[in-house]
This record gives sequence, structure tokens and C-alpha cells, in this order.
Amino acid sequence: MLSEAKSAFGGEDEKRFNSRVIVIVGPTCSGKTNLSLKLSEKISAEIISADSRQIYKYLNLGTAKPSHVQIEKVPHHLIDILDPSENYDASRFEKDADLIIENILKKNKNPIVVGGSGLYIKALIDGLFDSADKDEEYRKVLLQKRKEFGNEFLYEELNKVDPYSAVKMLPQNWKRVMRALEVFHITGKPIWKHHQKQSSSKEKKCSFTQFGLNWERKILYENIDRRVDWMIDNGLIEEVKNILKMGYNKNLNSLNTVGYKEVIQHLDGEITLERAIELIKRNTRHYAKRQMTWFRKDNRIHWFDIQDEKDLELIPQKILSFSGINI
Repeated sequence: MLSEAKSAFGGEDEKRFNSRVIVIVGPTCSGKTNLSLKLSEKISAEIISADSRQIYKYLNLGTAKPSHVQIEKVPHHLIDILDPSENYDASRFEKDADLIIENILKKNKNPIVVGGSGLYIKALIDGLFDSADKDEEYRKVLLQKRKEFGNEFLYEELNKVDPYSAVKMLPQNWKRVMRALEVFHITGKPIWKHHQKQSSSKEKKCSFTQFGLNWERKILYENIDRRVDWMIDNGLIEEVKNILKMGYNKNLNSLNTVGYKEVIQHLDGEITLERAIELIKRNTRHYAKRQMTWFRKDNRIHWFDIQDEKDLELIPQKILSFSGINI
């Protein structure tokens, strides 16, 4: 059921439905991809992935990319465009997604943004703050601490000085955590106070409506366990082996991802396969929990409470009715 949904459109926007962008968010394993495909069956649409790992080539099973068949049915963007050794961030995503949305709208088609990377979604809708100066020496100190103690250490350091910002971040997004520490070090103020100086929303040529998929935690965790088992059964271990055989460094940021890092630990002989699977399931559950913590702080998201796959069948029409998009 759509929870207390209030239309974000009115006046001139009601006449400009082609300028509306549907955004589908939610935790991993919540059915975002399937929903976007079902929605695309009803309208002329193209899908933009807001996933920080699906953008990389070769990372397929572990990122739950749409299949080649699904991509052939509906045009997808920002999937399989980068080498695993390349860096990508929310600022670059914002620029890329803006341009793609503009091009889709020019074709009189409907853009559908789909993903669980909360920072990417925020960058697209609200823009990002990046105006504070940089302290290269302090950055070197933080990088050395990360090398010695890991991402969790940096995250806890941020939590001590700026818990409000820390709760909106993930330990594996260490560059963002480091930037928040740097801003605090330079200015003496948490990064969120600098964000407040930013306009509440950046000027856009389109309107965004966000829809979220909310599962009962127990059911979501069961979905996660089943997906991990499916990934292992369908070749995740071989996928990681092949990536490493191609010469990619196991310490790449793209491979510091749930599913890949645990398999790499197994291949290095640090843990058994059974333990790797156990850790992937546990870490994916933790990731899903952090995703929901992030998204629930945005009161612009209209949530659908989902009990099973049948509920997903009803959502496309509800989204279209709510958004006022004609079929």
C-alpha cells in the first residue's frame, strides 16, 4: 500500500508529464529491477541504473545485474561502462545521469531511475556539497590509518565527531567518510552544516518522484539468503576467479564489495567457502539495513509495503496513477 502519498506535481507540471522522472529505491533484494521492468512494459521508458557497482564490467552475478535478455527488452544506462580499475563517484553519476535523462526526455520517453545507492540518488535529485578546501597532508594521515586499521576505523572516527553524518554513510564508502572527516578537520564544523547552506534542491528541468519498496525484515533477509545461494550455485566463485585472472588487483575499490571481498578471502585461503557464504549473507543483511536507514530519512519517498512477489505485480499501475503518467 502506498503510505500517505501526496502528489508532488501541480500547475504547469501537470501539463508536462514527459518531464517527470520516476525513481525506484529500496534495499538490495527488494525487487527494484523487476519492478522497473514491469513498469517499462506499460510505458515507453528507459532505465538508468543508480548502482555504484553495476556500472563496472565483469561484476555480474555479485551485483545482480539485469540479464542480457532484460537489457534487450528495455534500454538500460550506466551498466557495464567502466573497467573495474576505474574510479567513479556520486558527482560523476549526477552529471552522467542528468545528460541521459535529458536525452531520454527529448525522445518523449520516460526515464526510470533504479538503484540502492542512496548517495547517487541524492546527488541526482539534490546535488552534492563540495566547496570546502582540501588538506592533502591530513588526507595522507587518513589514508595511512585506513591502510593500517581499515574502513571501519575511519567510520568510527567520523561517528565520534559527526554522528549525524555518519549514520547516513556506509563504511565501505570510505572516500566519502574521509571527506567528511577532512571538512570537519578544516572548518571545525560537521559536513551537514555546510550542506545546509546549499539550496534545498538544485534547479532541474524535470521533477522527480521517489517510490520505495519496504519488506518485512524477516522476509527480506530470507530473500537475501536465497539470492546469495543462487549466486554461488550459478558461478560467483568462477566469476571472481576470472576477474583476478584478468590481472585486476584484489584491493581495487570496485572489488571491495559484499560478495566479492568474501570470495577473495576464500580464494586466498583465509576462510572456507562455507564461511564465505555465511559472511556474504550476513554482510548483505547489514548493507540492506544501512540502505533502509538512509532512505527512511527522506520523507519525499512514497513507500509500498510488500509481503510477497504478488504485491509487486500491482505496483506499476499504482505508480502510474499516482504520477499521472499516461499509458
